[in-house]
Amino acid sequence: MGAIAEETAWEKILDTNINGTYTVFEAARRQGVPRVIFASSNHAVGFYPRSKAPAPDYLFPMPDTYYGVSKAAGEALGSLYSSRYGMDVICLRIQCCFEKPHNSRMLATWLSPDDAGSLFEAAISVNEPGYRVVWGVSANTRAWFTLDEARSIGFEPADDAEDYLDVVGEPDLESVEERLLGGEFCGAEYDLGHQVQARHPKVEPKST
Repeated sequence: MGAIAEETAWEKILDTNINGTYTVFEAARRQGVPRVIFASSNHAVGFYPRSKAPAPDYLFPMPDTYYGVSKAAGEALGSLYSSRYGMDVICLRIQCCFEKPHNSRMLATWLSPDDAGSLFEAAISVNEPGYRVVWGVSANTRAWFTLDEARSIGFEPADDAEDYLDVVGEPDLESVEERLLGGEFCGAEYDLGHQVQARHPKVEPKST
């Protein structure tokens, strides 16, 4: 989980998220570590449309940012180390893990802290999983993701973001946050702002 957790300049993503993830896998291999749990993200498949929900397990990469590319690369490294070296690797495409949902998008994407703990416990405990890609999300009524593979490793989520509907309100289904799995990460304004800030931190990004 040691990575830059948002969009920034390619050079930073490459050094920290991609080369850093390779370093972890290679160190694990050299030390004979039998299993790596990789914290992936929905941003590895961010341009998948919500209209096609539920998003299937092992959804082909459709990254929404350089950050998303780094998560797809981490999943690919996990596949390599599993196939070539026999390492057990579980890639958890973690959604929005907060104490409570704090916007309407999280009615679909929330992962409660309790469910997150259960998810990691399942990933650590399951016997001989091989290589897996699993959605990390609670049992939300409006979930955009299948939980089939997650349940196959022993994860049984207990919480539902629908309990917070009165707090966050109904979503705007026409907004980019609701139309695509990557939400605001898929927007042109998000990309422009983060690219400008990454290269020129004192410059205010302008919308187009």
